Order: sequence, then structure tokens, then C-alpha cells
Amino acid sequence: MPPSRYAPIAAVVLAFIAAALVVRIAHAIIGRLLNALDIVSSENRAVVHARAKQLTRALTLLAYGVAVVASLSLALSRFGIAEPQWDPRLAAHWSVTHGINLIIIILGAFIAIRAANLVIDHLQFKLARNKATTDLEWQRRATTLGRILTSLVTAVVGFMAILMLLRELAIDVVPILTGAGIAGLAIGFGAQNLVRDVISGFFLILEDQVRIGDLARINGTGGIVEQINLRTILLRDGEGAVHVFPNGTITALANLSKQFAYAVVDIKVAYTENLDRVMGTIREVGASMERDPSWGSLVQGPLDILGVVSLDGGSATIQVKFKTFPLNQGKVANELRRRLMATFVGRGIKPYA
Repeated sequence: MPPSRYAPIAAVVLAFIAAALVVRIAHAIIGRLLNALDIVSSENRAVVHARAKQLTRALTLLAYGVAVVASLSLALSRFGIAEPQWDPRLAAHWSVTHGINLIIIILGAFIAIRAANLVIDHLQFKLARNKATTDLEWQRRATTLGRILTSLVTAVVGFMAILMLLRELAIDVVPILTGAGIAGLAIGFGAQNLVRDVISGFFLILEDQVRIGDLARINGTGGIVEQINLRTILLRDGEGAVHVFPNGTITALANLSKQFAYAVVDIKVAYTENLDRVMGTIREVGASMERDPSWGSLVQGPLDILGVVSLDGGSATIQVKFKTFPLNQGKVANELRRRLMATFVGRGIKPYA
């Protein structure tokens, strides 16, 4: 058999050997990068390794896909189909020229998104780790920024990939971009509320006014922030109902869990009670909570007695508060009420009813 007849077989074998080498090198590089990363926790390790597996699978698919397309192109050329003389040959010729570009663009976009998600996830855990474990501020901020960056990268890479695909399909993208620009301008004039919502959402995120997981009160409705988008904020109240607020309609926003919070408790006692004895009892209860390992780690200082804040209908209202870490004010206040009630009963102090 002439040596020239062995050339196509050798080329196909070399293509797959090259693909296998590329995959092995990619696996080695990704493995070294994972070993060099400062893994924060077991959760961080699980997320990063899952993203790395997705990235390696995409790279493997790309490498062997290119080898398969190259082999098909070589086989078609050996059978003389590379000469564009009739329609089936034209289709085959287009497949071996533009088809491989389409595959590379699609897989390349997929790989870019996966790689970006891997980096964003790791940076999210690392950013949260840079602060104390009890500081939920940076953890919630990292979660919010991570989701926004993931959506932004996906949208940008997807848009660029679509433009490149259209160009490979011999579709002129200039009229499309021009038409999209004109349509966007017209929609902008007609949808002023949408533009207002997006601009308000941008500054809300830029100024770090609220984050995912915060306890907030928006336009008089309180709850936990579940999603922050450029156009809307999703808030779940205590009954489980989800409230959707367009960012442009937010006129009053109170973040109840930024840096610290106060567990405020109002105590009503009758005029006949000795207020000095009552306040001394309250201080003892507050000190016992500070010494308790389960509750002392949730507060940032001693119990603050604000004094008698109102007199009404034969009762005096004493207001006290604990400075707590974010999102702990509710359970600290409940525990303080429980201990005060038990102590008052034991000492014969009767709250005003």
C-alpha cells in the first residue's frame, strides 16, 4: 500500500492524540490551580470542585469535538467532496469550514461562563472569609455580588457568542445592532418606569443599601430580602408571602440588619411597684444572659436600660435593649422576655395587665 494512503489515517490518529494531550494538560493545569487556591471551607471546596469538573468536561468536549470535525473534513476531502460543484458538496464544504467555527464559538462561550462562575464562586467564599465568621454583613454582600456578577457575565458572553454565530451564518449584524439601538431608544422613551427602576436598582446595589438575607422594611412592609435585581427586590414577610417591589417605587427602605441591631423590650409595671427593685432585677437578668455562652455570643454589650419611657393608665413602661449581631434581635428579645417573666414571678413583681 502506498505511503500516501496511510497519511489520512495517521492524521486522524494524530488529531485524537493531540486532543487527548490537550485534555490531559488542561486537567493538570486545573488541578494545580485548585491546589494553589486558598480553600476556605468544605462548602467552598465542594462548590469549587463542582465548577472545576464542569469546566474540564467542557474542555474535553471541545478538544475531541475539534478532532472529530477535523477527521470528517479530511475524510470528505479524500472522497473529493471538497470541490464545491453541486449542492451536497456545497453543504459539506460549508460544514467543514464554518461548522467547526460554530462548534468552537458555542463551546468556547460555555467554557468562558463556567470558568467565570468558578472564579466568582471562589472569590465569593474568600470575600466572606476575610471577615469574622459572626459578621454576616460581608457574607450577604458577597452572595449578592456573586449572583449579580454571574448574571452579568452570562449575559455579556451569551450576547457576544450570538453575534459571532450570526456572523458565521453570513448574517450582517450591523442592521441588527442598529435596529436594536433604535428600538431600545424608542422603548426607553415609552418605558420610563422601567428605566427608572433599572437606574434606581443600579444605585441601590452600588451604594450597598441592602443585601440578600437582610431583614428590611420596604414601604412599610418588613421581611427577609430574597432577591435583588436591577429592576426589582423580592421580600418575604413573616407569613411567607413574597412581595415584589420595583426599585423605582421604593420610597422608604429601612435595613434592620446592617452591622448591628437592637433587641428592644418594653416592660409595663404598676405604679405600686418599687421601680429601683424592678430595674435591679432587669439588670440581673441581662447580666445572666451575657454570662450564658449560648446568648452572650449574640450580644455586643450589656443590657441598656433606657428608663421609664411612658406613664399611662396606672402603669409605667420601662424600655430596655440589647445591642445584638444582625438577624439575632428577635430571638434575643424573646429570650429576654421569657427570663424577665420567670424572674418577676419568682420575686413577686407583677407586670401591669
